[in-house]
Amino acid sequence: MKTSNNSQSIKHKLLIAGFLALGGIVSSCENVLEEEPKTIVSENFYQSKSDFEAATNAIYFPLRMVRSEQVAVLSAHTDWGYGRGSRAQYNDFEGFNPTNINAAAARWNSFYQGIRNANIVIEKAPLSEELTEEERNLFLAEAKFLRALTYFDLVRNWGGVPLRTELNIAEKDVPKSSPEEVYELILADLAEAEMNLPLTAAEPGRPTQWAAKTLLADVYLQLADYPMAKMKAQDVLDAAEFQLVKITSVNDIREKIFGAALITSTEEIFSFKFARQTGQGNGLPWIMNHPSTGLYNFGGAYAHYGDATNPFHKEWADGDLRKGLWQIVNFGLGDSTIVNGKYAESQAVDNTGAGNDLPVYRYPELLLIYAEASARVDGVTEANLEAVNQVRRRAYGLDPMIPSETDFVMTDLTVEAFLDLILQEKAYETQFEGKRWLDLKRTGRAEEFVMKNKGITISEIHYLWPIPLEELNFNEAMDQSDQNPGY
Repeated sequence: MKTSNNSQSIKHKLLIAGFLALGGIVSSCENVLEEEPKTIVSENFYQSKSDFEAATNAIYFPLRMVRSEQVAVLSAHTDWGYGRGSRAQYNDFEGFNPTNINAAAARWNSFYQGIRNANIVIEKAPLSEELTEEERNLFLAEAKFLRALTYFDLVRNWGGVPLRTELNIAEKDVPKSSPEEVYELILADLAEAEMNLPLTAAEPGRPTQWAAKTLLADVYLQLADYPMAKMKAQDVLDAAEFQLVKITSVNDIREKIFGAALITSTEEIFSFKFARQTGQGNGLPWIMNHPSTGLYNFGGAYAHYGDATNPFHKEWADGDLRKGLWQIVNFGLGDSTIVNGKYAESQAVDNTGAGNDLPVYRYPELLLIYAEASARVDGVTEANLEAVNQVRRRAYGLDPMIPSETDFVMTDLTVEAFLDLILQEKAYETQFEGKRWLDLKRTGRAEEFVMKNKGITISEIHYLWPIPLEELNFNEAMDQSDQNPGY
């Protein structure tokens, strides 16, 4: 694992991000962005291994670009986060105004661009006369993993959506499917991904069997199939492929887990890769940071922030290094305003050119998924308690594998109290990773925590995002009756 800002690691990150986004580093990124879609839809393109490498890499580009904004928006939906400017409307929990309806539509379009590109690979790979069976299976598995991940994002935020697959790729009019039908496709895709993805990624940023199992565990958790969630998470734990990165300071979190020059780490299960290059960078550091902190060389938009008087923050123990990522910055909203420096970057090339990767799944989240699923099946056990305590010890700068005074103790816990601790621990661990709002909705506790920590009642309209008007107008298999409630 490399954590220094040396030129070798930067070049490696540029290569990884470039290959995953466009199929290779090229001299003119802008020209590739114009010409690549024309190449991808060519009928005689899909034969050789290099053809499918380029087609598979094209899946990543829209999904990488939308992820930063998706994480930012979900963070404003939480009981701990707030949006500023046009994003402040998310804090009302009253649904979306016209500006944010349009922003949601843009995210929807990016997700479906990724799905379209995945469908092309899934449709064409079986028809190739040049691919070996192993190559064909690998391309299909990677495309189906990414399609499943994308539909998982869609169904949790929009509910039922049109299921566009390789079977209806040429059809303009596709009816809205139920959430159950969407999950059926997700599980089918992940079953194939789990079977055919490699145990070790050929390069960082590619999914593995462990990534597929982790995503499966999360999907089963969402579906309240706790025995299956436990089993898939247990598979990853038993493989012993991952371990928590040891830290002793707040800066260690920034550099050793989320660092801009970091290629990978021992706890990375699956991340979207970014590099310090125009068109290849992560926009989230710009969105989050404030100029006064010195954590971002282009200052930052400080579009998302917190409040030190919020009970979520006030009740958070000061010894937890993750709390130290927040800093007081009064930019006109009061002297209790705080901004988060989780993603620090000193050498970004522009406002969207930060090198920080964006995690989708990290090992600490897998430990907490296992702990919750196991507790719901078996009650509080030494194994699921240890999983939580490992995450907690690391957060206090301790060795994750050595018992400490910070540990939760089994004799003090009911199952309900333990589940509360897991939910809170996950909230601390995954801030600005897009997890908390989805967890609160999944567990049916969004109203409780938003009222407790923000004093706001959530309108029913706010739980699902609006289906874009252009989808309803363009897709003749749908109409206004398919729109989510309130829009």
